[in-house]
Amino acid sequence: MKNDFWNSPLTRSRVKTEDTKLPEMLLGYLIGPFGALLASGIFTSILQSYFTDVLKLDLAFLTTLQLISTVLIVAANLVVGQLIERTKTLAGKARPWILLSALTLSVASVLMFVVPFEGTAKMVWIAVAYNLYYAVAYPIYNTANSTLIPLSTRNSRQRGALASFTNMAGLGVMGAGSMVFPILVSFALKENPFLWFVAMLAVAIFSGLTIYLQYLFTRERVTEELAEQAAAAPEAKSAPSLGKQLKAVAGEKMWWIVILFYIGFQCSGALKNGSMTFFCKWVLDNSFFGTTDAWGASQSLLSILGAVPMAVAAAFVVPLCNQFSKRIVCMVGMLIGAAGGVIAGLGGSHIVPVAIGVALKCLGSAPACYMILALLADVIDHIEYKEHIRTDGLTMSIYSSIMVAATPICNAIFSAILNGSGYDQNVDVALGTLGQSAQAQAAISVSYIWVETVAFVACAVLIFFFTVEKDLPKEQRIIAERAEEK
Repeated sequence: MKNDFWNSPLTRSRVKTEDTKLPEMLLGYLIGPFGALLASGIFTSILQSYFTDVLKLDLAFLTTLQLISTVLIVAANLVVGQLIERTKTLAGKARPWILLSALTLSVASVLMFVVPFEGTAKMVWIAVAYNLYYAVAYPIYNTANSTLIPLSTRNSRQRGALASFTNMAGLGVMGAGSMVFPILVSFALKENPFLWFVAMLAVAIFSGLTIYLQYLFTRERVTEELAEQAAAAPEAKSAPSLGKQLKAVAGEKMWWIVILFYIGFQCSGALKNGSMTFFCKWVLDNSFFGTTDAWGASQSLLSILGAVPMAVAAAFVVPLCNQFSKRIVCMVGMLIGAAGGVIAGLGGSHIVPVAIGVALKCLGSAPACYMILALLADVIDHIEYKEHIRTDGLTMSIYSSIMVAATPICNAIFSAILNGSGYDQNVDVALGTLGQSAQAQAAISVSYIWVETVAFVACAVLIFFFTVEKDLPKEQRIIAERAEEK
């Protein structure tokens, strides 16, 4: 084993303790994921604007590209999940893919900003680069990174701390993408493709280094334990077939409720994120900041006012859910978010009421953001009680596919909306609210504010009928008794 690749000085894990310690938490679950996901946070906020206003790509082409890419993205997530499940190395089954991502994710994140061609060749290059990132590199990293937490330890308190650090990393990259990068674009990068390339090259290098650090400072203790058990008892019970899992989830209405809830929540949020830059450029009156082209400052302000309530809510969501149930807290949150959407929508181009409304929307969305995985876990236990099988693999693959595919699908829809509304890609941003037609501005406002507002109301109605929690403790006791009897 001494000569094994995974035992070399460059690939050997630096984590030696059985308990998770601060270096593992900081480097493996905060700094590593932050660097890896930084490009994704930037893309969520600004990539659509880069395509339309910097590269001047045809809107019909963007719609077609993003819709076709969605099929590849969903397939890739399902395939990568199965590849990880079948990986057996001394480094574990998820960490080798993390190491591979240090190369694939960092390289893919910069390719869309290296555009050596014009005309049809440019569109082909963008299509290939886009899919190398979203349908190859990102699924490899994201699936492996999501799998690390349950494999890191069986200690639930330590696992909860690791999950908190990972969530902090996710909030951090969204903050960097929606608060910091738009200011850099509006005041420095503007519509200069070379400057965009330099900025994203720096991001790519940072990503590669931090992903490598994440690989070094993580450890799959549960995988090591299972490997020892497999060595002692080679005959292991096989997982339920995909067909059996499909039958179990398809016949459970509670599973459909939580999946539809997540689709509405995630897709409306993706449409909001993709249209945010356009809303700040062409709908808001940016003279509030002294100049009509200070859209980056407006976007940063809205992002900050959205992030702060969500950060504060993190301290209260779990206690409230323990007191009143996840169903009630998520339902009330959705209704608060819908009220905020109405305020923002009625604010028109005035930044103060829009900012207040956005802050309320984000506060209301906090319970769903923090509790969606817990809701899915509850329904998985409920299905296990009824059907005597676990459906984690299928359910989490579908969850991951929705999470990743929502952005390209909604960006494609938004591209079509812009195309149909008469959006002019050649207007000087300094014109602000005078730069686009009233029809285009209305389409952007609907995409940024009203779609999510309506979705929140629908999600509140859906989650009201999610009654799994009522009998879950009893069902979990029965599941435990079954395990003891075997």
